[in-house]
Order: sequence, then structure tokens, then C-alpha cells
Amino acid sequence: MSYGAAAALQAAIYGVLAASPALAGVVIVDALPPGGGSGTFVLIGPEDVLDRSDKSGGGAEHRFSVSVISDATGFLAAKVVAVAVSDALVAAPPVLTRGRVVGITFVKAVAKRLKDGAVRRVDLTFRARVEL
Repeated sequence: MSYGAAAALQAAIYGVLAASPALAGVVIVDALPPGGGSGTFVLIGPEDVLDRSDKSGGGAEHRFSVSVISDATGFLAAKVVAVAVSDALVAAPPVLTRGRVVGITFVKAVAKRLKDGAVRRVDLTFRARVEL
């Protein structure tokens, strides 16, 4: 097993999201802004990595989360951005600086209220198969 493509995958995910016209003007981060942030933003989150090596070579399955956090009233703003995130990530495998993404698939989404209902959060989970 190798964790060797983890940084390259995160950078590629950021690149895909930052280049998406549907996400123009949406802030994309990998750490919560000071004070928890305001507005609507995308947070590249945690991942679990599983060995998927075989006799043809090294490989890994990265199960990662991307969250949309919004203080807009209602879930609509967060869900519109979440749809754009999902569409961008599953459209075509991103190009890595190390390794190769075989494919990215959507696994699940969970939408919830935070801070007594003042903030909405949509956590999207994806699975990326990477060959090294």
C-alpha cells in the first residue's frame, strides 16, 4: 500500500474545484477559516485510505470528504454548491502529479444544521481509486 498520492490527490481536487465555472466566487479551503468562516464555502476534509495494490502495481482507495458550509437561510444555497462540487469531481478523473486516478465516484451526502440552525453543512463523501 502507498499513501504516496495523497498530497497529489488533494491538490488535484482543489484544482478541479477552483477551475469549475459553477463554483466561481466560492472560497475553497482545507482548514476552517478563523472564527468558523461566514458566507458559503467549500472545505476539503478528511480521508481514509485503503490498500488496493495488486500484482500489476501499487494502488490505493481514497475515501474523502468535501463539505459545503453556509450561513445562508435554508439549505438551498449549500445544496446548489454541493451539486456543483459533486458534478465537478465526478465529471472526469483529475490529473495527478504522482500516480493516476482511475476514477472518482460519489458515495453519499449528509445535510445537517449546525449552531442552533444558523449554519447549514452538506458533507459529501467520494471514493477515488488511485494507481501508483
